[in-house]
Amino acid sequence: MKKFKWSSLYLIIVFMVLYAPIFYLIFYSFNSGGDMYHFEGFTLDWYKEIFNDTRLLIIVLNTIIVALLSSAISTVLGVAGALAIYYARRRRTKNTLLSLNNVLIVSPDVIIGASFLIFFTMIGIKLGFISVLLAHIAFSVPIVVLMVLPKLEEMSKSIIYAALDLGASRLDVLTKVVLPYITPGIFAGFFMALTYSLDDFAVTFFVTGNGFSTLSVEIYALARQGVSLSINALSALLFLFTMLLVVGYYFITKKTSKIGRMGVRK
Repeated sequence: MKKFKWSSLYLIIVFMVLYAPIFYLIFYSFNSGGDMYHFEGFTLDWYKEIFNDTRLLIIVLNTIIVALLSSAISTVLGVAGALAIYYARRRRTKNTLLSLNNVLIVSPDVIIGASFLIFFTMIGIKLGFISVLLAHIAFSVPIVVLMVLPKLEEMSKSIIYAALDLGASRLDVLTKVVLPYITPGIFAGFFMALTYSLDDFAVTFFVTGNGFSTLSVEIYALARQGVSLSINALSALLFLFTMLLVVGYYFITKKTSKIGRMGVRK
């Protein structure tokens, strides 16, 4: 019989504290009553209300489009940035680039949002879809860089030298050696950027304009109007979508890491 570990109990308590409010919220999204104090009966009316709200469905579509576009663009830019940092010859240059990359991560979201608001206003960009997309790309790129760079540092340079000795061009080395090896990091960066974009409120609140909104901003607006179980239902659907992303990310990275190792061996 295995001995009981106090660390396991600690983890159980931590997860209970983290997930109990979420499950409490989801549980009351099926309440036929109008509050979160007394569960009167099971109903799906709050979910039907969401799917019958055309404006809310448009906001959901806006959120998904912004998240996917910003994640895809930031992944391309982040991989290029990680490669630039990795291949920087001088250590001082490398450290400077890495420090500049980390500025947007350590800076408060309120400061970033206000800075983007001032910047977009100064250069004449109308607040709306474009401003939100550019802001999401900006704060997602450093995340992708931090996901990809460790995979580059982990890669043995002897693999690159062997490919060059066998006659491969630098483009072949990049596309057939480096990129397959760092694919798990690329997918990790994409899904992290996607999650940050879907969840972001502070930056989006500053740079969004009239006629355009995202789910995080809309939930905030609904919550200020008063407690409604439709918010619970919407939050439950977001939580389910996030869980599906996590599961999809797990299986994709597991498969791509296996393919990447096979490709390098070949």
